[in-house]
Amino acid sequence: QVQLVESGGGLVQAGGSLRLSCTASGAIPENYIMGWYRQTPGKFRELIGSITSTDSTNYMTSLKGRITISKDWAKKTVHLQIDNVKPEDAAVYYCSEYWSRALGQGIRVIVSS
Repeated sequence: QVQLVESGGGLVQAGGSLRLSCTASGAIPENYIMGWYRQTPGKFRELIGSITSTDSTNYMTSLKGRITISKDWAKKTVHLQIDNVKPEDAAVYYCSEYWSRALGQGIRVIVSS
């Protein structure tokens, strides 16, 4: 079983940067794929990016140029950064691990204009 805990959410100013972290624990697969999702009211949860055990990253097309996912695996931690934050980036953000189907509890980001 994999446990995921997100941190770093809260209020972010429009035009600023959003930074979240996800710390994993438990039986993490060696070939892990760590993903970040977000969800806004009335919409489906959407995958915005991922990073693999081999450091391969993928990002949602509409966020390319603003999103960076990185990791410090010595600390079992994955980071999400979104620059030039826009009001539409306000959401609940979730961390996930693909093979174990683990999902964090989610963390809310509010964007102030």
